[in-house]
Amino acid sequence: MKITELLTKHTIKLQLDSQQKEAVIEELVTVLDTAGKLNDKEGYKEAVINREKQSSTGIGEGIAIPHAKTASVKEPAIAFGRSTAGVDYESLDGQPSYLVFMIAATEGANNTHLEALSRLSTLLMREEIRKQLLEAATEDEIIDIINTHDQDDEEEVKKESAIEGKTAKILVVTACPTGIAHTFMAADALKEKAKEMGVDIKVETNGSSGIKHALTAKEIEEATAIIVAADKQVEMERFKGKHVIEVPVTAGIRRPQELIEKAINQDAPIYKGSGSGSSKDQNELSGKRSGFYKHLMSGVSNMLPFVVGGGILVAISFFWGINSADPNDPSFNSFAAVLKGIGGDNALALIVAVLAGFIAMSIADRPGFAPGMVGGFMASAAGAGFLGGLIAGFLAGYIVVLLTKVFIFVPQSLDGIKPVLLYPLFSIFFTGIIMHYVVNTPVKMVMDGLTHWLESLGTGNLVLMGIILGGMMAIDMGGPINKAAYTFGLAMIAAGNYAPHAAIMAGGMVPPLGIALATTIFRNKFSKRDREAGITCYFMGAAFITEGAIPFAAADPLRVIPSAVIGAAVAGGLTEFFRVTLPAPHGGLFVLWVTNHPVLYIISILIGAVVTALLLGILKKPVKQEA
Repeated sequence: MKITELLTKHTIKLQLDSQQKEAVIEELVTVLDTAGKLNDKEGYKEAVINREKQSSTGIGEGIAIPHAKTASVKEPAIAFGRSTAGVDYESLDGQPSYLVFMIAATEGANNTHLEALSRLSTLLMREEIRKQLLEAATEDEIIDIINTHDQDDEEEVKKESAIEGKTAKILVVTACPTGIAHTFMAADALKEKAKEMGVDIKVETNGSSGIKHALTAKEIEEATAIIVAADKQVEMERFKGKHVIEVPVTAGIRRPQELIEKAINQDAPIYKGSGSGSSKDQNELSGKRSGFYKHLMSGVSNMLPFVVGGGILVAISFFWGINSADPNDPSFNSFAAVLKGIGGDNALALIVAVLAGFIAMSIADRPGFAPGMVGGFMASAAGAGFLGGLIAGFLAGYIVVLLTKVFIFVPQSLDGIKPVLLYPLFSIFFTGIIMHYVVNTPVKMVMDGLTHWLESLGTGNLVLMGIILGGMMAIDMGGPINKAAYTFGLAMIAAGNYAPHAAIMAGGMVPPLGIALATTIFRNKFSKRDREAGITCYFMGAAFITEGAIPFAAADPLRVIPSAVIGAAVAGGLTEFFRVTLPAPHGGLFVLWVTNHPVLYIISILIGAVVTALLLGILKKPVKQEA
C-alpha cells in the first residue's frame, strides 16, 4: 500500500491556524473527522492527547507526529498540517515544529496499513524530503513528493532482506507504546548512523504489526552490545550476560551516534536478568517511570478482575436473601451458597494476595511474584487486610532486589539456580518471617482501630467522610485519587465496615450518570456526537464505570470535572447521612438489593447526578448544531 492511499488531498491543511500544541491537535482531528476518517472525534482526540502525556511526539528537526491506534478511527488515515510560523510542540530539541503529520490507525489495522504508516515516519528522517514539503505550494505537490520517495513493497522487502543477511555486531530493539511512528524512526536513525560510521547493526522493531527482524540467539551471543530504545516492555531475559544500554525510544531518534559509540565501547552495565535491578546510571539514562504509584497501580489493576467478578457473584447470591448461603438460615439456597463460595470464599479471598504479588512483581519482575503472594496471603489470613498486603508487596519486591545483589558472587555457570532455587527460597523465607513477627500484629491493630473509629463516628463526621470519598472518585475518574478511595473502600469491606464503600460507589456512578442526564435535558449544550455518547453513559454509570465520563472531561475539563466532583460529593455525603451500607465491592445499580436502604441509596445517587447535570447545564455554552 502506498502512503498516499492514506494521505489524500482531503486530509492536507497547507496552513495551520494555531501555533499551540493542543489547538493544532484539534485542527488536525477536525480535518480527519471532516474527511470521514473517524467514527468518534472526541474519542480519537482523547487517545492522541493520552499518547502525548507519555512523551511528546514532537521529535525535533521541525517535525511532530501525533498518533493513536483506537477504535474511534473508522479507517486508517494520515492528516498533514504545515505551519509557516512554527508550532510550540514541546519538541525534544526545543525547536518549533513546522510539519505535523497526524496518524490515525484503527484498533484492528492490518499489516499493510501499519507498514505504510510506519514508512512515512522513516521518510521524514530525510532532510531533502522535509525541505521539499516546506516549499510545496499545493496539496498535489505534497502528494507528488511523498509518491516520489515512497518505496513499493518489493523494494522494501529487498531492503529488509539485505539487512537480515548482515552479520550484526551491534543489536538494537526499538519499541514505542503505539508501535507506529517512533519505533521505526528510531530504527532508521540508528541504521543510517551505523552505515555512516561503518558499523554492522541489526534492528528489531516491536511495532503494531508485530516483531520484525527478530534477533536470534546466535546474533545475541556474538553481539558486542545491545541497545534497547523502548518505551514499553520488551523481552529482556534473552540479553542476560550482555552489555545492554536502555534508553527511551526518542533517544534512538535524537542520539544515535552517542548510543552506537557507547555500544562499541561496551560503556553499559551487564544485564543480570531474572529481576535484577539495573545500575543507578542505567536507570537515570532510561528515564522510565518508576516508584510507589507505578508499583501500586500494577497491583490494583491486576486485582480488579477478582474484585469485579467475585463481588458481583457474591451480590447475586444475596438475591435469595442476605443470609441465603448459610445452611442454618431459613432462607438457605444451595445455588446461592455455591455463588458465594466461588465469589467470596475464593475470588475475593485472593485479592490481598494478588495485590501484593503484582506489586512485588512490578518491583522485582517474576522472582518477586511468589514471595509477594505468600506475604499477601499471610496478611489476609492474619487480619492485616489491605494495609498488610501493601506492605507485603513492597517488602517482598525489595527483598528480591536485595537478594540479586547478595547473590552476585554466584558463578555465571550457576545462574540458572537463582530464579528456581535461591530467590524463591530466601525471599519467601525472609518475607514470611518479617510478616509473621513484625508486620501482621501491629497492622491488624491499626486496621481494627480504624474500623472501630469509623463505627463510632457520629452522623456529621460520617457525612463529611462521605463527601470526601465521593468527591475523590470523580476528581480523576479512574486515576490514582479514584483508585486510592476505591482501595480504601475495599479495605473497609474486608474489615466488616460497609458504610464507606456505599459512598465510594455512589460517587463513582454520578459522573457518567450526571453527564448522561445533562445530554438529555440540555440538548442544546451538546453536539450530536456528545448526545449519542451520553446514552452510553447511562449504562456505564449504572454499572459503576466512572471512566465513561472521561471523554467529556477531557474535552471540557474546567466545566465537567468540577460539576462531576460536586455531584459525586453530594451523593457520597447523602449515603452516609442515610446510613446506607454496601457489602458488594462492585456492580453499581445491579447490586442494589444488597444495600440496607436501596430506595435511599437510589435517591442519593439520583440527587448527585441531577446536581452534576444542572451544573453542566448552567456552565456549558450552547453549541452550534449540525444541520
